[in-house]
Amino acid sequence: MHLLNADLHSHSTFSDGSLSPAELAARAHAGGVALWSLTDHDEIGGQAEARAAAERLGMAYVTGVEVSVTFAGETVHILGFDFDPLNPALVEGLHQLRAGRNARARAMGDSLAEAGIPGAYEGAVAYAANPELVSRTHFGRFLVDQGHCSSMHEVFQRYLKEGKPGFVNHRWAGLGEALGWITGAGGVAAIAHPARYRFTPTEEFALFGEFQAHGGRAVEVTCGSHFPDEVTRYAGMAAEFDLLASRGSDFHAPGESRVDLGALPDLPGKTVPVWSLWADRIQERPAVQRAAEALR
Repeated sequence: MHLLNADLHSHSTFSDGSLSPAELAARAHAGGVALWSLTDHDEIGGQAEARAAAERLGMAYVTGVEVSVTFAGETVHILGFDFDPLNPALVEGLHQLRAGRNARARAMGDSLAEAGIPGAYEGAVAYAANPELVSRTHFGRFLVDQGHCSSMHEVFQRYLKEGKPGFVNHRWAGLGEALGWITGAGGVAAIAHPARYRFTPTEEFALFGEFQAHGGRAVEVTCGSHFPDEVTRYAGMAAEFDLLASRGSDFHAPGESRVDLGALPDLPGKTVPVWSLWADRIQERPAVQRAAEALR
């Protein structure tokens, strides 16, 4: 089970991805994924389509979401897996987060207009299947397609990171609040792409300690934005805090994402994968059985 090709971090048109849940499932299956999760930002509306598509293709599936959290003044993302998508507290909490996203998006449009780019909010909305979830990625696609920037990387460097026109700070859910929604719905929480956060060592230690104290169970060790030395570092952090290890590409769109679905390296050998929690269920799926046979 350790070498299972699991991809537990991806985004669809329900948040800021460019493919539908069914299209993502097909791409994951083509990439050899045996266990998959759709983890849209603060949104679980695509879960039924994702699960149905995965099961048609023989892949094991667990429900997923990526929740926006503010910790020590920084935006942190917490992944939730294998929860009840009908849980009232989770559904309402995510709804409130999406309302905050819309207000932030309008403020970003105003800020870009002041910088000489009018119509950015309306332009970003045109790229979003869900108007409640207009994100920096949607603004980025608008700015690239309108010729203001040549790439998404340039967009973030010139406009959408802190201190630049178009960046709007926002307070998201509290760490304990987000973990309460996930664990209250029967799910498992994981810290997403920890190397991306600009924390001091003391702040990072506090994040992991508070995450564990609130019932967090895992950390994303291998992911699309981690370099090999960071994979090693967070495998060590997983061991230090007795956390399970997760693995996910953070795939958003063909041509935009650093790593395609299913193309990540394996988890480091000494880690315990988060999917060990679901071993009895997932090993019954045809894609998982094929993967196990290939390793014999």
